[in-house]
Amino acid sequence: MARDESPRNYFRNNYFAPAIRLVEEARVQRFDGLFAMYFNTFLGAASAELFTYPMDVTKTRLHLQGEAAEKSGQGKPRRGMFGTALGMAREEGLSGLYSGLSAMIFRNLFFNGLRVVLYDCLRCRLSYVDPASGKDVLTVSRGISAGGLAGCAAQFIANPLDIVKIRMQMEGRLRALGYPARVSNVRQALGDAYQHGGLRSLWKGCGPSCARAMLLTAGDTACYDLSKRHFMSWLHMPDGLLIQFLSSVSAGFAASALSTPTDVVKSRIMNQPTDKFVQGLHYKNAFDCYYKLISQEGPLAMYKGFIPCWVRIGPWSLVFWFTFENLRKLQGQTGF
Repeated sequence: MARDESPRNYFRNNYFAPAIRLVEEARVQRFDGLFAMYFNTFLGAASAELFTYPMDVTKTRLHLQGEAAEKSGQGKPRRGMFGTALGMAREEGLSGLYSGLSAMIFRNLFFNGLRVVLYDCLRCRLSYVDPASGKDVLTVSRGISAGGLAGCAAQFIANPLDIVKIRMQMEGRLRALGYPARVSNVRQALGDAYQHGGLRSLWKGCGPSCARAMLLTAGDTACYDLSKRHFMSWLHMPDGLLIQFLSSVSAGFAASALSTPTDVVKSRIMNQPTDKFVQGLHYKNAFDCYYKLISQEGPLAMYKGFIPCWVRIGPWSLVFWFTFENLRKLQGQTGF
């Protein structure tokens, strides 16, 4: 056997070389594609929820506060954002500020993960290359349309978990008032809703919730994408922390302003009790809820919870997009 064909070289060249080559290719291969985007979106959303979730609970309590006062005959509610948050911490403990967090985490698997992936697929179809500059162009109208469609589809799938989240967020208040708890975990909440109303009850309030998701995704995901493109062009800067910060702030405000009215209606419809025919006892539909909301509590009632909504969505947007963008960077991908 020649020197080059020693047993060591023979086995290395014929048996180990393919495995070594696969390992070397894996070292330089990027983790990308739709699954990577879905994975990064879920991690970014879960990280953001840990920081901002108490404001979501506060926002939901404010949405339902006027309704609760009206039904109980106690007059107008007196608690504002800070009063509601401090009241929850004092009456229910710190755990009250995180009521329904498990449902929110599960919801992120279906809502936030899907809406960003769907938006990316749609924007790839709707964008075009400018012949003069050679850059990828996405118009505002097309970006908002992509965001609206992506948000609506994702919310329709995630609607049952949205109902569970809102009900679990109200459990602490019910216990503090001396009422028996309706649900204690996600599985029980889903089973209870199905048992009392069937499959149809899991999509109660789907109309206003999908409308809210359309506006939220158009304001958050689409606005972030479009803001980045415009800020990079106006400031003549590459994609970086400053561009991401400015885009996140713009997206957070736009999402809050667009989604708050539908968010109020969604919370009230999803939280209301139903009869044996799964018909709401307080509101017939979203239009009826809007009418009663404005006629009984005034037009500004549509923006109940706007400040906590903005205080929540603003930091949520910052944490989410920073986490999402840096995960893409670590995986060798370009910015969103």
